[in-house]
Amino acid sequence: MLVLGRKPGEYVIIDGQIMVKVVKSDEGHLRLAIDAPKHISIVRGELFEENEQTNKLSS
Repeated sequence: MLVLGRKPGEYVIIDGQIMVKVVKSDEGHLRLAIDAPKHISIVRGELFEENEQTNKLSS
């Protein structure tokens, strides 16, 4: 895992096609803008984990 410090307006590029940009930061809260090709799924972590748990129970 890579951990970076970024300020509002700064961004990182992943695999030359996904941009994650900090659009707001205050008191421990961040707002991120994610720009990725349409074929790449973007899911919030809590929803991803919930789905994983559901899949485990179904197996």
